[in-house]
Amino acid sequence: MESSDEEDDFSYHEGIIPQSKINSLYQSHTEKGIRKLCCELLDLKDSVENLCGNTRAKYLAFLRLSEEVVEMDHELVELRKHISAQGILIQDLANGVFHELEEWIKADDHEDQSDSQICDLEDLSCKGTGAKRDILETIDILIAECKLQEAMEAIDIEERSTPELRSNEASSYKSAFLKRKTDLENQLVKVAEQPSLGGSEFKQVLYALLKLGKGPLGHHLLLKRYASRLRKRLGAFIPLCSHFPHTYPVTLSKIVFSFISLAAKESHSIFGDDPIYRNKVVQLAEEEIESFVRVVKENGQSSDMVSALHAASVCVQASLSNCVILEEQGLKLSKLLMILLRPYMEEVLEMNFRRCRRVLSDSTENDDIPMLSPRFLSPLSVFASSSESSLITTGVKFIFLVNDITEQLTQMAITHFGGNVLNRIVQLFDIHVDLLIKALPSPSEDDGMTELKEVLPFKAETDSQQLALLGVAYTIVDELLPMSVSKIWKIHMGNNDEGAELPESIMPVGGNAVEFKDWRRQLQHSLDKLRDYFCRQYVLNFIYSREGKARLDARIYVDGEGEDVHSYSDPLPSLPFQALFARLQQLAAVAGDVLLGKDKLQKVLLARLTETVVMWLADEQEFWCVFEDETVPLKPFGLQQLILDMHFTVEIARFAGYPSRQVLQLASGIIARAVKTFAARGIDPQSTLPEDEWFSETARASINKLLLGVSGSEVSEAEEEHVFLRDDHIVSDSDDSISTCSSVDSFHSFVSAEMGDTENPSNFTDPDV
Repeated sequence: MESSDEEDDFSYHEGIIPQSKINSLYQSHTEKGIRKLCCELLDLKDSVENLCGNTRAKYLAFLRLSEEVVEMDHELVELRKHISAQGILIQDLANGVFHELEEWIKADDHEDQSDSQICDLEDLSCKGTGAKRDILETIDILIAECKLQEAMEAIDIEERSTPELRSNEASSYKSAFLKRKTDLENQLVKVAEQPSLGGSEFKQVLYALLKLGKGPLGHHLLLKRYASRLRKRLGAFIPLCSHFPHTYPVTLSKIVFSFISLAAKESHSIFGDDPIYRNKVVQLAEEEIESFVRVVKENGQSSDMVSALHAASVCVQASLSNCVILEEQGLKLSKLLMILLRPYMEEVLEMNFRRCRRVLSDSTENDDIPMLSPRFLSPLSVFASSSESSLITTGVKFIFLVNDITEQLTQMAITHFGGNVLNRIVQLFDIHVDLLIKALPSPSEDDGMTELKEVLPFKAETDSQQLALLGVAYTIVDELLPMSVSKIWKIHMGNNDEGAELPESIMPVGGNAVEFKDWRRQLQHSLDKLRDYFCRQYVLNFIYSREGKARLDARIYVDGEGEDVHSYSDPLPSLPFQALFARLQQLAAVAGDVLLGKDKLQKVLLARLTETVVMWLADEQEFWCVFEDETVPLKPFGLQQLILDMHFTVEIARFAGYPSRQVLQLASGIIARAVKTFAARGIDPQSTLPEDEWFSETARASINKLLLGVSGSEVSEAEEEHVFLRDDHIVSDSDDSISTCSSVDSFHSFVSAEMGDTENPSNFTDPDV
């Protein structure tokens, strides 16, 4: 009531409409709209139902029409065949009539022919009234009516029953008979060339030609028929090759070799084992194989794609397998097949390895690590903890590329091209090594190597990073590559066994065999190149300052105080060699962490580093020029100190447990040259040098003192004088300064021999010798 009162009150105002009127107005419009929409939806529903019904009816009508069209098509084909046969019959009849008319005209126009010819014609005319004329007319009728089998029987019977036809004498009847025989041959050829002719009818034609003495012609028709059918089959399949890029060569090989096999079987069953016919079959097979190889190359994908390599491999596998089957029929085609396939396969291999080289060389920082199985990835993943993951990406990528290629190879492809693949893998690994070399720091004194340095996504600056690169390379050669190429070696070993299952005819003639030792030696050569470069740049960066001055200077043996080293109560090697010992010790500690479990590699690296130092000293002419300079005074102290340093270097190699033969030979050469040089300057070695045992014992004692820190005070003073031991040019992962005072724990990571070995006297001989 209150609301109605309020509305009554508001009704007195002209500009205000009551709420009840608004509700009734809009509600009526809404209901009308809904009703109208419902009606339209119902009409739409009826239209859809009618449309569905019409569509269903039209679809059924379409199906009926399709069936009728198919039936009409079959009827048209049969009608065409009938019309073709009738046309041939009419054409033959017309030709016969025109031929007879021409003969009658010629007979009327040439009434003045010779007496002998008239006699022959009269004789033939007389005989024509008899059986011979009837036989000729019968044969003409049979040929005109395309009753070729009956005509063939009539000719065969007449030849056997009439001696005149078998004699060598010429006669008019024999000429007329041979003419009918030629007409029958031509008619048989026309029938054989009809595409719609069935297999049994075609065989009958061939047998008829064989009876007529036209075996080569029949054999030619046989091969021509199979070649034509093969062209049609290939023409239908070739457009589908792009849909099956990996397996299309298998299907093509099956089509081609199956047709060759069928042609060979038909030739053998109809024409026998005549060498002439067999050679024709071989000639056809060679032509078809050449066409087959050309089709495979033209319809394959780009040669640098992995799918192209897979297609080429399965092509070799399928084709050689089919050749083995054909050998049972007397067709040996494997040699020819490989002559044709070898250039194609080698081109695909070359393009794929070029792609691999591009992938390795075009490495970018954002490259994702390829997916590898755990058995390949886990040996490399141990190095990722010691350096950035980008440093091992190239190793992972290299193995991925090698696996990607070897996985595409089939047994036959490996048998014929396995050696080629192995050699290319060696070349690819050498490129991988060159990439690792570019990631290492270049020697400061070698300007020639700067041109190799390019902008790379990674650089191995620290010891751990450089050792990780070496570890990756050695792991690839020792563990990963043998797993990647295990299938190749397994097949090679199986082929070399006496009980090999492969037939001898499909085995490679030669030039494909690769010895495992030779292959491994080539890989080792690339590893040696990487190792030597690492040692060279490492030693040169240690010896030379950034200004290019040699820290290992001969003047330390000239400017020293004192006359005799052995007169000192505590003789030690010179400071550069003490620093070398500390540097090697520190590097050995890092190698123990980075190259965990690779003790042999650690020893080889440390041995090569030591050899590199001694080799530099032996070959550095500026070092020896100081001793040869007459203006520089020499003292026995310098010769004694140099010999002690060489003994110290040899003892480092011995106690570290790595081979010291090369170090011993180089050190002996340096000592001999030094003794000769000092003797030439007036210093008597016999009176100034102590026994060799003293140098060896002093060198071993020096190692013990440096390791145990007995002479730490002297070395600390030396560090103050030789600041190069802390030069920033030598980057290390250790936070400790390079000094001779080292912990006993780091000693165990460097020295593998027992401390008791120091008590054994040595005459400067290598126990390895």
